[in-house]
Amino acid sequence: MPRVLLLGGSGAYALPKGALGERLSSRRVRTPYGLSNPVHLCENAGFRFLFLSRHGEKGYEKTAPYVNYRANIYAAKFLGVTRIVAWTGPGAISRKYRPGDLVLPDDLLDFTRNRPSTFYEGKGIGFLRQHPVFCGSIREALRSSAKRSEAGFHYGGTYACTEGPRLETPAEIRFLARSGADLVGMTLCPEAFLARELEICYAPVAYVTNYAEGVRKMPYRRGALFEGMLPPGEAAAVEAAKNAIPGIAIAAASAIAGEERDCPCAVSMERYRKRGVIGPDFRGWVAGPKGAGR
Repeated sequence: MPRVLLLGGSGAYALPKGALGERLSSRRVRTPYGLSNPVHLCENAGFRFLFLSRHGEKGYEKTAPYVNYRANIYAAKFLGVTRIVAWTGPGAISRKYRPGDLVLPDDLLDFTRNRPSTFYEGKGIGFLRQHPVFCGSIREALRSSAKRSEAGFHYGGTYACTEGPRLETPAEIRFLARSGADLVGMTLCPEAFLARELEICYAPVAYVTNYAEGVRKMPYRRGALFEGMLPPGEAAAVEAAKNAIPGIAIAAASAIAGEERDCPCAVSMERYRKRGVIGPDFRGWVAGPKGAGR
């Protein structure tokens, strides 16, 4: 079974035909947190990987606050995934970004409020260091493949994750900017933290979909996407960046698929393993007495 999962974000349900290669099979995994989203086995130029669309299969069926992050990450671990390449479509807070740019964030601000954020509720484990926030090996592979894209490219940046589904107020964006945020989105938390809890390497690539509120003076456009926060002249660049992401992600995943993992993500639970608090089967770390995923 492939060890890499591509975790698709906004627009993953509307990619051009063949963008992921050939779809070989699909399944959903039953977990202690409910069913995962469908997980597809794909093959592209001889490279096999798994693919999951975060928001749905046929459209934007589930907004960010209601994605079952725990079920999806648990399913990845159950299927043997050791690396996740995720993508996300945030808005630009920093003026150095514009819609259609690609960004490899390197830090997170978590402003979510109502999402289950750990596998270890009621347990005395899970005090995990969050630096580096994202896997360095995946980020370097993404950097190499993304630089070949025609889109504007930025290496590094802080992504602020808000609860949603509403967009942010101008005052909230000013607050996030003062807090050090360059981008604002709704999906990387708790997803990245959950992956770290199960010792899965995780890194995202972002494509900028719009300007955050107040970054530029933009009139309200009735019925338009983001009600005017994406100027019409920049929509084509956003679509092109979105369509470029599968190729970038697959190239990066393929480049490191056979490498041994030598990073903090791979051993984040080592302290608990050494103390004998957890065993080799991750299902014993997080699941109830009946187990899951069978």
